[in-house]
Amino acid sequence: MQIDGAVALVTGGNRGLGEQFVKALLDAGAAKVYAAARNPGSVRVPGAVPIALDVTDPASVRTAAEQAQDVTLLVNNAGTSTGAAILDGELGAYRTEFETHVLGTLDVSRAFAPVLARNGGGAVLNVLSVLSWVTMPGSAAYAAAKSAEWSMTNALRVALAEQGTQVTSLHVGYMDTDMTAAVTAPKLDPAAVARTALDGVRDGLHEVLADDLSKQVKAGLAADLTALYPQLATGAVSATG
Repeated sequence: MQIDGAVALVTGGNRGLGEQFVKALLDAGAAKVYAAARNPGSVRVPGAVPIALDVTDPASVRTAAEQAQDVTLLVNNAGTSTGAAILDGELGAYRTEFETHVLGTLDVSRAFAPVLARNGGGAVLNVLSVLSWVTMPGSAAYAAAKSAEWSMTNALRVALAEQGTQVTSLHVGYMDTDMTAAVTAPKLDPAAVARTALDGVRDGLHEVLADDLSKQVKAGLAADLTALYPQLATGAVSATG
C-alpha cells in the first residue's frame, strides 16, 4: 500500500493520535486526507478535508461513505476510554466502549469496504492497543472492547483479502494524548507512533507493534497465564500454603 498519492480517511482525526495520523499522511504525500470528527469544525490541520462522522451513528457513517468515494486508505482511529473497572464499572460504560471500538469500527469498515474495492483494494488500519492482549481490573471495559476489536480485525483481514484490501492493526501502550493525561507512566510520542504505523501499512504488515511493551505482551500469549498475570501465581501459592 503506497501512502504517497493515497486518499485517506482518519476517524477521530481532530485530536490526539488521529490528528497525528492526518499530519503524517499529508507529510508522506497523501493526495487527500479526510479528517473525520463529530464536529468537523474542530479539525485544525492545514490541508486536511474535514468531514462529519460519528462512528456510533449508522446514518452518519453511511453519509460519510457516500461523500468520500475516493478513499483508498481507511484509518479506524476513533475511540474512547471510560475507565470502567471489572467489579463496579457501570454497564453503560461497557456499552459505550463496545459501541465505539467494536461496532463503530465494524460499521465504518463495512461502509468503506465497497469504496476500497472499487478503488483497487487499498488498505485498512485499525488502531488497537497492547490491551487487546492483556487486561487489568481497573481498565477492564477498554481492554475487553479492544480484545473484541482485535478478533473482529482478524475476521476483516480474511474477509477483505479476496478484494485485495490489506488490513493492518496497530498495537501500542500509553501515548501522550488527552486520553492518558492522568497517567504518570512513560508515554510515547503519538506523532512517532503514527509514522511507525504508516510505515507498517506501506510495508504490508498485518500487525504493527509500536513499542517494547506490546512486543513483550504478544510474546507472552504463548506462555502460561502467570507470565502475563503474576498475581495468579501468588494467589495459587497463598491458597495452597
